[in-house]
Amino acid sequence: MNSELDEERARRWRLVLGGQDEDQGGEGGEGENGRAGDDSLSEQDQALDQALETLYGDSEGGDLSDSAVDIARWLGDIRGYFPEAVVRIMQRDALDKLKLRRVLEEPELLAEIEPDVHLVADILALSKVMPAGTLESAKEVVRRVVDELREKLSYPLEQAIKGSLDRATRTRRPRYKEINWGRTVHKNLKHYQPEQGTIIPETLVGYGRKRSSLRDIIVAVDTSGSMASSVVYASVYASVLAGLPALNTALVLFDTSVVDLTEELNDPVELLFGIRLGGGTNIERAVAYCRGLVSRPQETILVLITDLFEGGDKAALLQRVAGLVADGVQVVVLLALNDQGAPRFDRAMAQELANLGVPSFACTPELFPELMAAVLERRDLRQWTAVRGIVSAPDN
Repeated sequence: MNSELDEERARRWRLVLGGQDEDQGGEGGEGENGRAGDDSLSEQDQALDQALETLYGDSEGGDLSDSAVDIARWLGDIRGYFPEAVVRIMQRDALDKLKLRRVLEEPELLAEIEPDVHLVADILALSKVMPAGTLESAKEVVRRVVDELREKLSYPLEQAIKGSLDRATRTRRPRYKEINWGRTVHKNLKHYQPEQGTIIPETLVGYGRKRSSLRDIIVAVDTSGSMASSVVYASVYASVLAGLPALNTALVLFDTSVVDLTEELNDPVELLFGIRLGGGTNIERAVAYCRGLVSRPQETILVLITDLFEGGDKAALLQRVAGLVADGVQVVVLLALNDQGAPRFDRAMAQELANLGVPSFACTPELFPELMAAVLERRDLRQWTAVRGIVSAPDN
């Protein structure tokens, strides 16, 4: 009993004091920052040790600069290592070290920086521990990025969606009032009768009767730390989709719990600041919630944005996805929605989903409108990705 207690005390002191310096050497060998190769620690403790080193290491070791660490991922990881009270202390220390507070509090500095999605992801990860004054400045930075993204992404998405819905609703057996005479004439020019001076149409082209919403789209986004930039892009795109009357759009965010933010889509900035980045992941629970939103399976698209690292019941997740597919729901898994791709994802889970006919791949923000058009037209996404040089999981 005393031996186990001594070992635990030694472990805790080792984590508190850190590893040996490079010039001191050590039996465990040197890893990244002189620590990662410490054989005295388990694999989990080495990850915990590295998280501590990143924030509290010396000037040569600890480094929270953009080039050294994915800050949003680190902020998410520490939630799995420490209690909530400790996480908040570490986040405040990280905020001071990153000097984000100084940048956000000084208007002249704020005017000089070029905010981007990655900065937004870092701000959101730290938003819960920001003082009120800093928080307002942070929201202005996020609003600038969101407005730029909406301006850049709205038009191509709206055009792709409208074109796809027009083609999807076109019918070759229209009623008289539904005939599109321009398209009908163009389609039947080869049937022009010179002696009669007219066209005898062989095919009528028209549009079906419009409904309040032609398709239902559910965007479900994993908010774990590794998915931070994808959360930003997905939220902006979901707000654009929600503005299209032909679509009924829902936005669901999840970690180990599930939050439906559909009602917040009119203000993506406030929506983003309501998100808690980091923590565990229960994809099965999120898919179960999304199943409850489905009222027209044949007209529903579920875009699931996650790296597929399931912290819940994997068998139940696969069963739920299989049920959705059997009902006629189109399910697409995006391993990432950003410009960096998906460096880490659960390949075994991706293979299981592929066996169900559900494709998994990373998608850039620029390609997302074209992807949605392909999904709305029910095109073969394996062919769509192959033509664009996108390798679907698990092969990528």
